[in-house]
Amino acid sequence: MSEPEPSTAHVALWPGAEDWLAELRDQRRVSPHTLSNYERDLRRLQTLAGNASPAELTALDLRRFVGRLHASGLSGRSIARSLSAWRGLLRWLARRGVLDANVAEGLHAPKHPKRLPDALSVDEAFRLLNPVATAETPNANAEREQVLQCRDQAMFELFYSSGIRLSELVGLDMDCLTDLRQGEVRVLGKRNKTRVVPVGRTAQTAVERWLNVRAQLLKTEDEPALFLGQQGKRIAPRTIQLRLNRHGQQQGLPQRIHPHQLRHSFATHMLQGSGDLRAVQEMLGHASIASTQVYTHLDFQHLAQVYDQAHPRAHRNKAAIAQADASRFNPEQEDKKVT
Repeated sequence: MSEPEPSTAHVALWPGAEDWLAELRDQRRVSPHTLSNYERDLRRLQTLAGNASPAELTALDLRRFVGRLHASGLSGRSIARSLSAWRGLLRWLARRGVLDANVAEGLHAPKHPKRLPDALSVDEAFRLLNPVATAETPNANAEREQVLQCRDQAMFELFYSSGIRLSELVGLDMDCLTDLRQGEVRVLGKRNKTRVVPVGRTAQTAVERWLNVRAQLLKTEDEPALFLGQQGKRIAPRTIQLRLNRHGQQQGLPQRIHPHQLRHSFATHMLQGSGDLRAVQEMLGHASIASTQVYTHLDFQHLAQVYDQAHPRAHRNKAAIAQADASRFNPEQEDKKVT
């Protein structure tokens, strides 16, 4: 039975912790999502440390804290991220003379299995992106839902067509339309890095259809966001997550669908179609190609198809292969050799 994870509610941050987080935000351009996780990880450390200050912590204390997190059922990936936050803060404090040394250096999280990206098959992706049938009898609610579905279709097509992140799609403004109509979109990615990715015609058409009805959700003319929620303001990430999962259920897909799954699917299908790892890295905005290499998990069926198309000895039918296998061992010939 796992131990309950220590509560981090209402824990005030140590002196210097907020300054370190502010430096990450302002100088290193760390994303708000990562900052929120780091802040939670620091509060977790302080809860585990009790009344001890950073200067009083030892490497043994931290190993014990890691053991408690592991016993509480926290995944190895989450523990590794917590350790990254702990190391970062203690290193920052040591460089400023608050600590004699960073006792978290050299401390590692428990090993955890590497998860492959949860990508849809091509058939599943096409099935997901089929528009949902609308009610035949028009009414106010049905018309409103048609507008929302039109918006959803544009967002989902854009996810799969360009492989952009959820935060990048939410951040799109109306001024991106010039690029979009030329078959590309400019997005602001992690650490405020801008990149341009291509957009297919199907996604372009879906966005144009959304623009035709966008005014029905718009409350103020000066709203810059491309995609709006029902309140007429920039759509919330959680709304997109819920709408996408609901759409997947309506299309009869058995698994839970999330926006990053469409990014995984984009990357996997692009690699299957092109094999160009560097190009996919650029489109995904990965700083390291190691992050992109995880998408090279092509299924055996695809590998077999590539083999059949490329290998000079793969163009044989099953009968020929069976005959060749049978000829490798002929009992009569073996008997003659023995005698």
